Amino acid sequence: MENVSEQKIKDLLQKLEDLLQEAAALEEEFGPMIKKVHPAYIESSKNLLHYLALRKHDIRELQGQLSSMGLSSLGRAESHVKATLLAVRNQLRLLEAHLTHTAPEVVPFSSIPSELPSHITDLLGEPSPGRESRIMITFSADMADDYQMVRDLLKAGMNCARINCAHDDNTVWEKMVGQIRKAEQEVGRRCIILFDLMGPKLRTGALKPGPKVVGIHPKIDELGQISASATVWLAPQGVPAPGGADKTLRVSEEWFAHLKAGDKITFQDTRRRKRTLAVVEVKGGGALVHLRRSAYLSQGTELKLVQENGEELNEKLSTLPPVVFPLNLKVGQELVLHRESIPGEPARYDKDGHQTAPAHISCTLPEVFSRVKEGEPILFDDGEIEGIIRKVTPDELWVEITAADAEGSKLRPDKGINLPESDLQLHKLTEKDREDLAFVVKHADVVNLSFVSKPAMVEELQQELQRLEATHIGIMVKIETKAAFKNLPLLLLTLMQKHPAGIMIARGDLAVEMGWKRLAEVQEEILWITEAAHLPVVWATQVLEKLTKKGRPSRAEITDAAMAQRADCVMLNKGPFILKSVAVLDDILKRMQEHQYKKFALLRHLHVSEIDHPAKS
Repeated sequence: MENVSEQKIKDLLQKLEDLLQEAAALEEEFGPMIKKVHPAYIESSKNLLHYLALRKHDIRELQGQLSSMGLSSLGRAESHVKATLLAVRNQLRLLEAHLTHTAPEVVPFSSIPSELPSHITDLLGEPSPGRESRIMITFSADMADDYQMVRDLLKAGMNCARINCAHDDNTVWEKMVGQIRKAEQEVGRRCIILFDLMGPKLRTGALKPGPKVVGIHPKIDELGQISASATVWLAPQGVPAPGGADKTLRVSEEWFAHLKAGDKITFQDTRRRKRTLAVVEVKGGGALVHLRRSAYLSQGTELKLVQENGEELNEKLSTLPPVVFPLNLKVGQELVLHRESIPGEPARYDKDGHQTAPAHISCTLPEVFSRVKEGEPILFDDGEIEGIIRKVTPDELWVEITAADAEGSKLRPDKGINLPESDLQLHKLTEKDREDLAFVVKHADVVNLSFVSKPAMVEELQQELQRLEATHIGIMVKIETKAAFKNLPLLLLTLMQKHPAGIMIARGDLAVEMGWKRLAEVQEEILWITEAAHLPVVWATQVLEKLTKKGRPSRAEITDAAMAQRADCVMLNKGPFILKSVAVLDDILKRMQEHQYKKFALLRHLHVSEIDHPAKS
């Protein structure tokens, strides 16, 4: 302590005093908002404001000085800012008194414990045995009819189920809820159901349908040889396909009733080639059949079944979906985004290869046409395709494609459109959101609000839930736009008017809006701010995506999943290997919680610390 002077301590005390005064001033300034928050969040809202006051400054030099004296560097002050500042001030006053041989001016204070653990449970339910972080699974339409999968997910460690209102309808959603509640009874464990409102999301419109044709192909190895037959599910309408089927063909109940294992079904495909479907198994109201050679079937293709008595039973396919040809967009090409809801089409060319008409497609929110400007960027499909708006008319946006794959990137219907630099003024619940809420409140534990930009939208949802007598339902907001990140403190203070509440870091759209290079920095800031507010946070988008879809993870996504443990819940999307992903994520989260809480390192025993003793000479 010889190097610590009285003047240095006085300087440090003054810096701390300035920070405490700024924290008190910000708390007073936002006093009216604090009065509006739910009683469970009074201290949390104050702590959030104290943290914002602290982080208005670059205190790295102060941190270094405190650390060199063996004091707290304020690096873990998020959940209890004022208490940390007061504790360090007391320690400095004790040092000052020691140097000056005077009585210390130590002020007693009470440290308010973080309410985060109880807030997490109130919103996301009880944790799984041995694991604090929750696991959320996004449901897909097939899970509405797949009870076994829902049950197995709950057994494997799913804590929350996310139902996305941007897809399917309330008939499918109600089936999903039924499967979840049934599984809860069998497994003996609760599953929180979260409904994700679509919000004012810009998406691409429909494309012009092509012919009603389906292609079925066996698996080919590296030498071009057939390594496995294509698996086809042959069943009447309404009978769900099992996992693993490559394609589904719908047939009449009368014709299907004659099928049995071992039957051969012949047909002539669209290229007039004879093909055979071999019936492997009849189960669950449908039949698994194998196809050894590629085939294309169209509406009207006739399937022939010859029975043992020689009788021939024919069935014409009548319910094939139309083929939709995506737009193939290359750098330098034009794309017209139009207000009118007409099916989009690829670019057209004459016989010499000259373009006669650009590709065109509609968007789901035509009101944005009056709010964008020439020169502003526009991105499609989570940033896979980038462009610049070159011309704006009341009914069209002319876009120059500036980034795409070398061979062109495919743009399909219902893909996201981002306008990160445009002030779209989309601050209200959509009519679809209101319609969906009337159903959602009957089944949801939590409602997730998408594409929030300003506090008014959160207040509108709170008021709507009150009108529907559903204030018991938790509210979560997705942080996925530049405006939401900019307004995050006010969004959180508004969100805290109701309990329980939390946020989701929707990293897909957020990365597009903020830029990929900034994503890591931005998600760190969100984690800090939400911890200061004592609010639960969900880490979402592309977690273990390769593992879920392909069965093997990349090294990078394992590290990403490990870092996700700092959030309070981690979301996985559905895929063929979702059960494997849940098991892997469960293991990662259990291991990582022994090493860190949020960004606080927990110094448990390290295996690498077991160093061999040097041999004695």
